[in-house]
Amino acid sequence: MTLHVAVLMGGWSAEREVSLVSGEGVAKACESLGHRVTRIDMGRDVALRLHEARPDVVFNALHGTPGEDGTIQGMLDLMGIPYTHSGLATSVIAIDKQLTKNELVPHGIRMPEGQIVASQSLFDGDPIARPYVLKPVNEGSSVGVAIVTADSNYGSPIGRDVEGPWAHFDQLLAEPFIKGRELTTAVVGERALGVTELRPKSGFYDYDAKYTDGMTEHVCPADIPDDIAQACLQMALDAHRLLGCKGTSRSDFRWDDEQGVDGLYLLEVNTQPGMTPLSLVPEQAKLVGMTYEQLVQEIIDEALA
Repeated sequence: MTLHVAVLMGGWSAEREVSLVSGEGVAKACESLGHRVTRIDMGRDVALRLHEARPDVVFNALHGTPGEDGTIQGMLDLMGIPYTHSGLATSVIAIDKQLTKNELVPHGIRMPEGQIVASQSLFDGDPIARPYVLKPVNEGSSVGVAIVTADSNYGSPIGRDVEGPWAHFDQLLAEPFIKGRELTTAVVGERALGVTELRPKSGFYDYDAKYTDGMTEHVCPADIPDDIAQACLQMALDAHRLLGCKGTSRSDFRWDDEQGVDGLYLLEVNTQPGMTPLSLVPEQAKLVGMTYEQLVQEIIDEALA
């Protein structure tokens, strides 16, 4: 069936450039599938542009706020336009790392303990024992993450004149640093696809490492024991279902390989994972025999189901 697909991309979040690449990839895939495509680089007039376009479905290729936090989802609900990925309530919860914990931890999903701290309080002392991680409560793609060790990646001690997330966010989530390996699992529909290990060439898996070609090695499938792989797949699928995710999601983990399964922690669930050539969901889809075009079509089909 030929559809008119509006691809929402860009916007004004910290992840704008990545969203534009994701959106263009999706748009080209839709065209190759025979669909009519309207590309929309989201501005403040997005509702008017969608009203004029009158698409059958919106493919939400936005990353970060306001495309991933429930804002766009609420607008599209009011307009009565079907859209891909998760709905309003799920998006509100999943973008907020503390709300995600509140939802998942009672169901037995292991996540790092943490606390929300006022950024100004960091100048007086550490909120928890080093090493620890500071991250914005509601940003994705490792935007604004600082690992605070004896010689932190942003400098130590934390100070008003030192660059770091404390200079850009009023509140931050402080979590114990989990040593070990970075793993991630994509879920499409009701299937957990696989496990990828991410090995940054230097530093940690931050925004630049995610989206700069050559800065991170993807080991797909990950060279890990079967019980760890199965735990990642099950935990990602459970999180996807418990949060009510639609279309696709991606769960990110840290694994302390000296502790076996007890060392596996879910860090966050991404409800709008990237669809760029370097992105992890298309990579894992390929692993199970799904082309990029088939992946895009399946996400659209679930939006219209």
